[in-house]
Amino acid sequence: MTTVLLIRHGRTTANASGVLAGRTPGIDLDERGRTQAEALAARLAAVPLAAVVSSPLERTHQTAEALIAARPPVPLHLDEQLTECDYGHWSGRDLKTLAKEPLWKTVQAHPAAAVFPGGEAMAAMSARAVTAVRRWNTELGEHATYAVVTHGDIIKSIAADALGMHLDLFQRLQVDPCSVTVIRYTATRPFILRLNDTGGDVAALIPPKRRSRRASARANAAESDAAVGGGAGA
Repeated sequence: MTTVLLIRHGRTTANASGVLAGRTPGIDLDERGRTQAEALAARLAAVPLAAVVSSPLERTHQTAEALIAARPPVPLHLDEQLTECDYGHWSGRDLKTLAKEPLWKTVQAHPAAAVFPGGEAMAAMSARAVTAVRRWNTELGEHATYAVVTHGDIIKSIAADALGMHLDLFQRLQVDPCSVTVIRYTATRPFILRLNDTGGDVAALIPPKRRSRRASARANAAESDAAVGGGAGA
């Protein structure tokens, strides 16, 4: 099984002012965002990570660097496929103004049909994000725990896929700055372990000691099964 920690970047100047940043360059974490990133890094310091994969935009890179600074050296990979949605002509505009656009209702109710003018379709964004995570799962291996530092709509897309939700329902998910959404991918299905976690204990995310090959195979088979009745928890 592979465990992915999906981390949204900390708060930015654009978030604080109600602007849709998109891929606009030069959008940095604000003071609160830097504090959020440092607190998150301290909270996750005990969780061993095989790698940190980040969107290349400044706000995600800054959050990823804070995460890495709080632990022994771990490789950092930048992946364009996990970058922010290309909002096209919407980028850099005030959200209150965008809410008056006819496309806003489509984005809210039928995002699978939304195509941003001069930008990207939300369905294309979802497809590339899900494909990227599946690729990293394969590359890092079935025993890896790793972090992906990315953006709100990207995380919602990946979580919706893991839940088997149609993209038109993904606006029901909330992803706050520096929140952690955890998905464990098994041979049978993904399991959502956490969603929009902004302060919970993370001891359950520390993987157990490596087992023998035979014991590991038995455990992997058992961990692919859902706990009927809900189970006892971690």
